[in-house]
Amino acid sequence: MLFLKSTTVAKAPGIYDVDIAAKPPGKTFGVFLATDPDNPPQEMLDQLKLLGFENTYSSGYLHKDKGKVLDLHFQKSGTDLFKGWTAEECSANLAAIDTLFNGIGISVTPRVMSLAEAYA
Repeated sequence: MLFLKSTTVAKAPGIYDVDIAAKPPGKTFGVFLATDPDNPPQEMLDQLKLLGFENTYSSGYLHKDKGKVLDLHFQKSGTDLFKGWTAEECSANLAAIDTLFNGIGISVTPRVMSLAEAYA
């Protein structure tokens, strides 16, 4: 989900970029991270797991600026249809995500993906 522009600037130690995104209709959000595999943000990853988010994708690559990147995706199941989030779960989970990332100095803005992006 992330289109990382550079590995020369980090948003927080070990974190290049963060995206909080949902497939349409936009009630169940995932956490998408571009991290530094040599300096992983382990404390933040542990906190994300404590919030109930499970790592669903992990892939490393060499960025065009020669920096190493570990792309991580996290999802959390809800109690709605197809393990989606109810409106209450959505509010609570987004508040927890906001608190987690604000605590390390990263402001996040949840977004709903376009259909083309979501099902590419």
